Amino acid sequence: MSLKSPDWLWLLVPLALIVAAYVVLQRRRSSYAVRFTTVELLDKVAPRRPGWRRHVPAAAFCAMLCLLVVGFARPTAEVQVPRERATIMIALDVSGSMEATDVRPSRVAAAKEAARRFVAGLPERFNVGLVLFSSAAPVVVPPTTDHEVVRTAVARLEVRGGTAIGEAVFSATQAIRSLDEQAREEPPPAHVVLLSDGENTAGRPIEAGAEQAVADGVPVSTIAYGTENGAVEIGGRLLPVPVDGPALEDLAATTGGSYHEAASGNELQEVYDDIGSSVGHRSEQREIWPWFVAGGLVAALLAAATSLLWFSRIP
Repeated sequence: MSLKSPDWLWLLVPLALIVAAYVVLQRRRSSYAVRFTTVELLDKVAPRRPGWRRHVPAAAFCAMLCLLVVGFARPTAEVQVPRERATIMIALDVSGSMEATDVRPSRVAAAKEAARRFVAGLPERFNVGLVLFSSAAPVVVPPTTDHEVVRTAVARLEVRGGTAIGEAVFSATQAIRSLDEQAREEPPPAHVVLLSDGENTAGRPIEAGAEQAVADGVPVSTIAYGTENGAVEIGGRLLPVPVDGPALEDLAATTGGSYHEAASGNELQEVYDDIGSSVGHRSEQREIWPWFVAGGLVAALLAAATSLLWFSRIP
């Protein structure tokens, strides 16, 4: 917690003096009672002593003053606030190697299911877009809060062609820059989640896409799924399609994203869940003085209530 107007805290000094004076007066009162030597007469004069109760209104009154002073100092705290313009672009590899079955039931089937669940778990206010990339990387669904459109597009994807990772990153960042009229001047908080299993074989190099993402301030989290033993059947022949993690790891590191390996459908879903929870909010310093003022009012009510109840007066 920090304070925007800490000079108000100087008012705590006279409050401390008041507390000290109260303690001194209470001790003098006790000394006076002890000097009253006729104990039996003292019991008749004051048969019921308030004891600890007489300090409650005073303590509540001091607490009220303390809370109000701190409230005037305008305390702030770091809070998590929703990203109302938050945008997540999902870039999904639909190249031929996605048909490999080293991830059950297949790489593409596992990716589709994980993507569907990921989108379903995002807050409704989030903008979600979809890039399906193979030899090219078109934006299939521009950023939208209609998440059902994205899920439908994922369900209907077809596997074909090569792998254009650099193009996918470029298309995703371009879609983010086109979110609304203010996106150019005030970019929305955004994140690209890219899933791929292969080497970049088409379009611009991965480095070019990474440079664009860095320029736009958009982190790219990459998920490499599949195994070293992956293979697909083409023309009656099995062709090895091992997962290529280093390039995806470099892309994530360059852009400030995170890199994950998901060799199975379950692992892939866990990765999606983790990314989904990490891009949902941003930290912001907000003033919390109303809480202190409210606490001060509660303390004032406590002081008045206890004094009225026990001593038939309001301090």
